[in-house]
Amino acid sequence: MAFVSWNCHGFRNKSSELKDIINSYKSACIALQETYIRVNDTVKIRDYSIFSNTSSSTRASGGIALAVANDIPSSCLNLNTNLQAVALRMHIKSLITICSLYLPPHQTVHQTELNNLISQLPSPFLILGDLNGHSPLWGGTETNSRGRQIEQFLADYNICLLNNNEKTHFHLPTQTFHSIDLALCTPALLPFLNLTVDDHLHNSDHFPLIITDNRHNSANHYYSPKYVYNAADWQKFSPLADITYDIIDNHTVDEALENIISIIKTAADASIPLAKGTRRRQYKPWWNDLCQQAYKEQQKA
Repeated sequence: MAFVSWNCHGFRNKSSELKDIINSYKSACIALQETYIRVNDTVKIRDYSIFSNTSSSTRASGGIALAVANDIPSSCLNLNTNLQAVALRMHIKSLITICSLYLPPHQTVHQTELNNLISQLPSPFLILGDLNGHSPLWGGTETNSRGRQIEQFLADYNICLLNNNEKTHFHLPTQTFHSIDLALCTPALLPFLNLTVDDHLHNSDHFPLIITDNRHNSANHYYSPKYVYNAADWQKFSPLADITYDIIDNHTVDEALENIISIIKTAADASIPLAKGTRRRQYKPWWNDLCQQAYKEQQKA
């Protein structure tokens, strides 16, 4: 079970890289920052639902999004905040809140805004994002004002930091590496989550953060088989799913409900085929041997 956080520097021009990340980590949810998505833009990832906070300006800048796999029950939260943040609740054995957050480096962020955001996130939650704060607490060589603000934020709300000292950002002008992408969670999640940093920038200047939940087996946890309704034998289903008065009469509400569910499920199993619950790979039809060779040379460089 993997969650990914990545400052992609443009959603549209990184679709190929996003497919590579999804195929590598079978991501349940991807938190993206600096998506450059505008209000009227249409963005898609096959087998994923996208929730975004977009820019209304003609010049696309900033922006954040969450992409969650369609085979995982989820719902978007309506956040009342001026921050670039989007959050959703998803059900993986139990409910968990995921928030994608981007704090631009030169924007003033008031502590009250962070406090307001936290108050709207149901626990347990996981905050993923590019917060542009420097601190030795997560691998920096110095502390800036944003770093001190985040340190205070962690202390005030007893929030746990998943980062170690790995670098997450390559600053091209100075050719230096920094740690500014963070993964934060409530204490209840800390024992189960592990963070690693991808060793490839994927044509951005940020490395993806990979957060794994060791309570779940990513190979079979949330890939549940599904009924293929287009191939159903409805003539066989109808008589088998006959709900009679006898199964309801003289029963409690809970007992009657269980009886109805059992009859419908038995009828469905007998008349509707099941498809394997494996998620399809994200294909790139244009990828050929020349692309593969160029990719190897890029990795080597």
